[in-house]
Amino acid sequence: MGPYGYRTPTPHIDAFFKRGVSFQRAYSAAPTCSPSRAALLTGCFPHEVGMLGLAHRGFDFDTDKHLARFLASHGFVTVLSGVQHEAGNYMDHAVDAEPLGYQVQLTGDTHRYEEADLVYWDGANADALCTWLLNHDPNEPFFASYGLHSTHRAFPKTIALDIDVDASVPPPTILNLPESRDDFARYLTSAKFADDNIGRVISALDSAGLADDTIVILTTDHGAPFPFGKSTLYDAGTGVMLAMQVPGATYTGPYDGLISHVDVFPTLCDLLGFPTPDHITGVSFADLFTHGHYAGDDAVFAEMNFHTSYEPARSVRTDRWKYIRYYDDTHQRYNLSNIDRSPLKTFYLERDFATLPKDAEQLFDTYYDPAERNNLIHSDAHAAIADHMRNLLRDHMERTHDPLLGGPIPIEPGWRVDRVEAINAGSKNPDDYVSAGPSPQPQG
Repeated sequence: MGPYGYRTPTPHIDAFFKRGVSFQRAYSAAPTCSPSRAALLTGCFPHEVGMLGLAHRGFDFDTDKHLARFLASHGFVTVLSGVQHEAGNYMDHAVDAEPLGYQVQLTGDTHRYEEADLVYWDGANADALCTWLLNHDPNEPFFASYGLHSTHRAFPKTIALDIDVDASVPPPTILNLPESRDDFARYLTSAKFADDNIGRVISALDSAGLADDTIVILTTDHGAPFPFGKSTLYDAGTGVMLAMQVPGATYTGPYDGLISHVDVFPTLCDLLGFPTPDHITGVSFADLFTHGHYAGDDAVFAEMNFHTSYEPARSVRTDRWKYIRYYDDTHQRYNLSNIDRSPLKTFYLERDFATLPKDAEQLFDTYYDPAERNNLIHSDAHAAIADHMRNLLRDHMERTHDPLLGGPIPIEPGWRVDRVEAINAGSKNPDDYVSAGPSPQPQG
């Protein structure tokens, strides 16, 4: 995105970052859709609330801990417009709002849109939320969640006229090829749609006279949907865009401390003057807004359990070091169905991706290796660091009662899970599944 130095056409997001606090090192608790959102909106790690996989594949969680339900209990009107991915299929909004604690459902019908055209559905949902804001009683507190399909796949079919495909060189972690430049141009087009819709919602807050009295949070759920990004525990998978505007804040500008999505819920509790629920695992960073300083987390943690297939993994990241541990010792290859379809994935599949080994333990020095490609786990010089990171992770898993401590997670009836050898999500071949729950579409 533009605020992080890329030539992305996001002027409204850029402006938002300049007005509030921009988090330079914010991380999701999981690099996949439903678990990351459940963590953000409960203040707990996915395994603590039971969200081990994708909601539309039969996974669910303790919705009593959802932020919308919490704020509704404190007298807030709770509003959903657009994507949520914590309950059911985000393409079907007949019953998804109420279980999460949303009282007002503004989300439009998706059935007339192809997946690549859902950027226009985002626009219809922005219009609905803008209308609601402009007619809302300013004396009544509210919580509104505006979720976008952008920048999920499928990207728009048509590239925006002002985006030059040849100049759409992706970030360094994405291989620069003609097909990946074309794909990245479509990603940039999707980001442009997102920016326009976000800008309209922020403008409606201003026009309604609500902007000076409203906390606004702008974030993503995980990294971008490219190989070695989303669905991995590398920074490219868990790193998120995050900015916040807080009325009366004494500090605005960039913040470089480590922040986890699980820290957002307790921060809101402190900013609003509500007691933090006992179940919250995250730590409030409200002092950053009220006093202009905050040390940040000593370490941030993330996890994988199920995306489309079972790929149990955990990570811990400190200021300098990243440690990743994969727990399925029976499959030390990349789980290909967990990686979204893309031209780059096709390129890799034609060049031995299915046989590429995946180290069960990985240690990276992010000072000297920010792309996390030089695994130091077997370096004698880094043995003490490796042990320290293992202990940090173990302590976290014990503290949060991680089910992996008891061995592999058994697949429950009703979960739709691909075989670890499956190539693509959404396969029509029943032999690609070990458990057949709900329909696997959309990809997630």
